[in-house]
Amino acid sequence: MSNHPDSVVRAHVEAHRSDFLDDLGEWLRIPSVSADPDRAGDVRRSAEWLAAALTATGFPVAEVWESDGLPAVFAEWPSGEPGAPTVLIYGHHDVQPAAVEDGWDTDPFEPAVRDGRMYARGAADDKGQVFFHTLGVRAHLAATGRTAPAVNLKLLIEGEEESGSPNFPALLRAHADRLACDAVIVSDTGMWAEDTPTVCTGMRGLTDCQIDLYGPGRDIHSGSFGGAVPNPATEAARLAAALHDDDRRVTVPGFYDGVVELTDRERELFAELPFDEAAWLRTAHSTAALGESGFTTLERVWARPTAEVNGIHGGYGGPGGKTIVPASAQLKLSFRLVAGQDAEKVQQAVRDWVAARLPAGIRHEIRFHGATRPCLTPLDHPALQSVVRAMGRAFGQEIRFTREGGSGPAADLQDVLGVPVLFLGISVPSDGWHSANEKVELDLLLKGAETAAHLWDDLARNWHRGAE
Repeated sequence: MSNHPDSVVRAHVEAHRSDFLDDLGEWLRIPSVSADPDRAGDVRRSAEWLAAALTATGFPVAEVWESDGLPAVFAEWPSGEPGAPTVLIYGHHDVQPAAVEDGWDTDPFEPAVRDGRMYARGAADDKGQVFFHTLGVRAHLAATGRTAPAVNLKLLIEGEEESGSPNFPALLRAHADRLACDAVIVSDTGMWAEDTPTVCTGMRGLTDCQIDLYGPGRDIHSGSFGGAVPNPATEAARLAAALHDDDRRVTVPGFYDGVVELTDRERELFAELPFDEAAWLRTAHSTAALGESGFTTLERVWARPTAEVNGIHGGYGGPGGKTIVPASAQLKLSFRLVAGQDAEKVQQAVRDWVAARLPAGIRHEIRFHGATRPCLTPLDHPALQSVVRAMGRAFGQEIRFTREGGSGPAADLQDVLGVPVLFLGISVPSDGWHSANEKVELDLLLKGAETAAHLWDDLARNWHRGAE
């Protein structure tokens, strides 16, 4: 066997494959469903199991942290090297609900290995991607001959991500001193495809609202009064229709203020991906793509801000007719935000836009349900380049770039800790997050461990905070 570090890493990962998968299977058997109050004890049991596993891995500090909700896990392994960068790994140990009757071929909490895949709830989202770091750090030590990682390594594994992370920002603020780091690695994302390894460079933010419109004091006769008084259902429809112009751009004044535009290089990199729009449309259960003019489908869902009508309600919806002017109507809107946008400014812009468009005689209330900020790591960031090099060593091929169209707690980490957020995920679209028969590709899971093993040495050699 070669003594080259890459060969040592790969040999270590392969030698410990069986034990690693056995341990992961044991963790996956714990139904840590955060959305189900009856499973709160299982979420706690999952946290305790992980803390014990991290201790067994070698972390000298592994603690269960309480929150106002369900527990998280914190672990720390100091490097011992003066000036070594400090890296925090983020993931989550809670999972989505699952039951055989939802369409699973096997018990979702009894892991099954078939054809190089492990099927279980949480196999990819997110226990598998959290757990590969335990094998990765041991492989890192084996390849470098170290007794501690080359970086100061910390983990924060949340217990409420699948419930919207309601207590996560407060947890971050309460423990900001112990979580202090130079960069965050989020292992709760995926790759483009099995044969196209990619690194995610950003996630969109989110804010959403409910607009309640009130007209007459009660439902009134449309023959006696229709056409002579304002109709809240009509005004809800008019608001929805006015949200975009003919080029599908959002018409709210100030909505695009501060947007960080795609660079030519980023557009070139997105265009290099083997994107099959027909297949994507099948996944979207749609028959045609439509969106902001001047942008491709991938650019629209990854790097452009959007506004969506999530629901519109008002008046009579039962069988037959009921000729009324309804007393009230409701509109639900959501806005995906990109780097450079300020959620509070967007919220105020929407408030002003709604107020300016409604006629006299329509009273309205608008309620926003919080906000998640966007995050973006520039392509030339030195720490991102370490992730790309480490992944390239593990996969043995060129690494490409994506973004995520959705939103998550990454922006909270970025905002509270004040450091760049990087993404290291090995899941692929076919893994079926949140669906029946969720699985993880075992070869990719082990590539994740190899990537982590290479990453800590690369970061220690090539980057520290302040170097960017």
